[in-house]
Amino acid sequence: MQVYWTTVTYRSVFLMIFAAVGLLLVGWYFVHRASFEAVLNKLSESVGTSSAGPPPVVSNQARFVQLDGRVEVRKVGSSDWRPADHQMTLDKGDVIRTSGDGIARISFANGTAYVVKPDTLITVESNTVGQSQNQTRVAVQIRSGAIDLSTTSSGAEITFQDAIAQVQQNSRAAVRTDPEKNQHEFTVQAGAAEVQRAGQRVTLSQYDRLAFPTGGEITLSRVLASPQPMSPLNQEPISAEEPERLPVEFRWRPVEGAVGYHLRVSTSSMFNQVVAEKRVNSPGTVVSGLRGGDYFWVVTAQDSKGSSSEPSETRKFTLYKRGMQEAMLLELDPPKLHGNVVEITGRTEPGATLLIKGQTVPNIGADGRFQFFTPPLPKGSNVIKIVGQNRRGATANKDINIAIP
Repeated sequence: MQVYWTTVTYRSVFLMIFAAVGLLLVGWYFVHRASFEAVLNKLSESVGTSSAGPPPVVSNQARFVQLDGRVEVRKVGSSDWRPADHQMTLDKGDVIRTSGDGIARISFANGTAYVVKPDTLITVESNTVGQSQNQTRVAVQIRSGAIDLSTTSSGAEITFQDAIAQVQQNSRAAVRTDPEKNQHEFTVQAGAAEVQRAGQRVTLSQYDRLAFPTGGEITLSRVLASPQPMSPLNQEPISAEEPERLPVEFRWRPVEGAVGYHLRVSTSSMFNQVVAEKRVNSPGTVVSGLRGGDYFWVVTAQDSKGSSSEPSETRKFTLYKRGMQEAMLLELDPPKLHGNVVEITGRTEPGATLLIKGQTVPNIGADGRFQFFTPPLPKGSNVIKIVGQNRRGATANKDINIAIP
């Protein structure tokens, strides 16, 4: 007698069952498509109802969007400092420090931007963004130095040694701390904020300044308003046959209570390379001797006691030689939407300068290819302005119209 058999594993049995069920479902779909979709929708609704609860909270990473000078990062859990770059992501516990010539702009997922000034040390405390405003928390701790921050659709926090400042949405603030002198300062430039310290709560509105030593009394005062720039306009191109001889006129709105103004012009948006500055008594002045290129300018107001306002909003203009404005290469790929962040790629000339929504595009490749992620955009229609300039002085301007659902 000969006996034959076939070994059947549990895995084979399950695969055959799944294959049979799959064939039945496919047949049902093609024969009775309407009933199949109806049943599928009911199942989806029942699962969604049973799992309903608070929207999930996700952790998002912050990134450097602009770097000048020496900026270093010590990652959480590490004792080594390494140079900051645009590919680096920042997580909770990371420490950032800038040298005397270093300055950095950091963008968080909720749209909050921090500008870390020279000789500053900060720590990322939180970068949690949820689907609701109550689940969003962006915070950094300032140990020494100075930072400026601006918020969009949600607020942000700044923590001191013994105080917490909560900046409201659509606000701007300037923070200064000096551990050697044991002095801390918080100024609201726009919007509102609240500072909590040792059971105290102080509400600040625009142009309020709060100062205090560690463990000492809080002093609240009013500061001068920041001047509003008028001319040159932001992104304005200015042409001349000889740019060095062209007198460029700077004008701004007068500030009540101001007796003087301090104008600074720089080739860097971080103002670590100032090429011209003037102190004047009137809301305007003229600067000559500027060569062709991109320039940024800000102005501060000063009162009779010598106190200064916070700097105005930064304005940019381009000075180029007339007759050299031949076309500049700027080709854009179709934009890609990642939630409310837009990825913009394309090709331009090697060595050119590109600004997208006022931010410099880093790391343009040797072949001119570039990639840029915008800050989170508000829902609805948005216009993304792209401005470029090559080494010949030629410029290019393009707009991208995109809708955020």
